[in-house]
Amino acid sequence: MPDRSRTNRPKDPNRLAKSIVDEAAGNSESNKAEQSGKDPAAVSLGRRGGLKGGKARAEKLSKHERSEIARKAASARWRVNGHD
Repeated sequence: MPDRSRTNRPKDPNRLAKSIVDEAAGNSESNKAEQSGKDPAAVSLGRRGGLKGGKARAEKLSKHERSEIARKAASARWRVNGHD
């Protein structure tokens, strides 16, 4: 059975029903790589590389660089909420 914890299910009932039917018929997202002519092994490797990207980047940053990034992010959050 596929892991459903990471799927982004549509909130619209019609789209949800279509996604359920597609999944039952074998036309789910996991099969799109095979249908599009992409190598499933290459798709899997690309996905794994993408998942480790943020962690690898954080390990390479110095404490000062991480602090600056966090400061900019906090400033942006406050600006969006209208407090700046």
